[in-house]
Amino acid sequence: MVEERMGDCWSHTKDQFDNLEKHTQWGIEFVEKYNKFVKERSEIEINYAKQIRNLSKKYQPKKNSREEEESKYTFCRAFFTTLNELNDYAGQHEVIAENLTSQIFIELTRYLQELKAERKTHFHDGRKAQQYIESSWKQLESCKRRFERDCKEADRAQQYFEKMDADINVTKADVEKRGLNKARQQAQMRHQMASDSKGDYSSYLQKFNQEQNDHYHTIIPNIFQKLQDMEEKRIERVGACMKTFAEVDRQVLPIVGKCLDGMTTAAESIEPKTDSQQVVESFKSGFEPPSDVEFEDYGQAMKRTVSENSLSNSKESKEKPAGKSKPKLWPFIKNKNKITLNSHVRSLIEGSGPEDFSHLPPEQRRKKLQGKIDDLNKDIHKEMDQRDALTKMKDVYIKNPQMGDPASVDPRLTEIGQNIEKLQAEVQKFEGWLAEVEERMPSKSDSHRRSGLYEPQSSVAVSNNCAQDRERPLSSPDGSYTEEQNTETQVKANINPNPNPNPNPIPTTMPDDEEFDDDDEPLATIGTCKALYPFEGHNEGTIAVAEGELLYVIEEDKGDGWTRVRRNQDEEGYVPTSYIEVNLEPNAKGAMTYI
Repeated sequence: MVEERMGDCWSHTKDQFDNLEKHTQWGIEFVEKYNKFVKERSEIEINYAKQIRNLSKKYQPKKNSREEEESKYTFCRAFFTTLNELNDYAGQHEVIAENLTSQIFIELTRYLQELKAERKTHFHDGRKAQQYIESSWKQLESCKRRFERDCKEADRAQQYFEKMDADINVTKADVEKRGLNKARQQAQMRHQMASDSKGDYSSYLQKFNQEQNDHYHTIIPNIFQKLQDMEEKRIERVGACMKTFAEVDRQVLPIVGKCLDGMTTAAESIEPKTDSQQVVESFKSGFEPPSDVEFEDYGQAMKRTVSENSLSNSKESKEKPAGKSKPKLWPFIKNKNKITLNSHVRSLIEGSGPEDFSHLPPEQRRKKLQGKIDDLNKDIHKEMDQRDALTKMKDVYIKNPQMGDPASVDPRLTEIGQNIEKLQAEVQKFEGWLAEVEERMPSKSDSHRRSGLYEPQSSVAVSNNCAQDRERPLSSPDGSYTEEQNTETQVKANINPNPNPNPNPIPTTMPDDEEFDDDDEPLATIGTCKALYPFEGHNEGTIAVAEGELLYVIEEDKGDGWTRVRRNQDEEGYVPTSYIEVNLEPNAKGAMTYI
């Protein structure tokens, strides 16, 4: 029974070691699995951050003139801010990946190595203790079997001696002959051996019991306790890592929140009215719209004075059907060379032109000149800052010669002084042009276009100024389309439908108290011209011509380098005077003179 109980106990302990070994191995595998999970999450965060950064970079504005134009609008600035915030947002995901790697993955990898080594040590100690107790048990069994054998041998020797000694028929000679004494000695010796075996067995049994007690009450419990502590630490470590896993995300939430707040603030800063007004400011030409088309009452007889300087034949004027009279809708003249808004903006913003921007409408020219002045003032400020810094450095060198030679700063100071003088001269030049534009621009309080007075001209003037490098932006020859109001009469003429101009135009005059609107009927032909060079005519108010093309002159150059011409009844506009050869009719100058 004792042997069976001891065998069951050891088998039970061995089974417990096997179960614990399987469980702790499973625990290590779980830590490895969780560590792999953290690694893959970190890789996802890195890839996500990379994709977000690439997306933000893809839609960042390019370094060109278009960027400056887009930055004027609040919705574009809001989008650029969103891209920058998104880039910072991607950086927080990189922080998450970095913290997951450094605070969890690397630490768990190191801990796994320690855990495996500790587990191996504990199970080695357990197996060693198990082997020792089993070895002690085998020795105890050996002592017990020897004691049992010696006892049996002693009993047989005693029985043999007693049998010989009890035989009454045996003589003394037979006793000596049969070895009775020897049997007695053998019996005594066997009894002594059995007694010695009993002592050894008793002593070893006591030792084994002590070892067994230590094994089951001290050694094995200690090993199990160490395994339990190891397992608890493992579970606690996994829990701490899971907490860190969440804290890593929570740590970046304030910054992520600021990024999102920045996006929200950018979205809320969008101002539709401001953007629409910016479009108005960008494309505003500075010209005033034409006045209302007056009602012409054909039911009443028109009293007109016929003079020899008239630009049209009164008979032709009466015979011309009313339906043919098409009022001129300034500045939207019908032209086969139609342009889109984008091409017009491109010609205004990106197009090349003279230094004074005279190829642009007055308002656009004013903005360009003002912007150029602002840029020059910034450059002057930078140069002055450099000059001040170098002056302070020179003072330091003068006070402390060991730090440097004061004379070494003089060439640079001289150069900066020359740069400042050049920039200031440029500012004065552009300010002069700006003042000229502002003087010629119409007053904002004028709500109607006023009738014009043409100065008499004694000769045909063909201007060769910067018109070769610019195009006529709108209908007005002087660029402002502002004319002085007066109640004096002016010439009113019809278009001559004959391809050959009428050599004897008949002028007509209006009463002194009437104000005549020259938009009622197209201007009369005052001569012809031939295109010397091709002209594309992209801007509104201009007309495209081909080299060698013949056109009619309906308004001569007023000194700004532009001549107004007509191709047919519906197509007219301005061309550079230097691009054409003008042939005016003999009476043209007299016809264009107001009384």
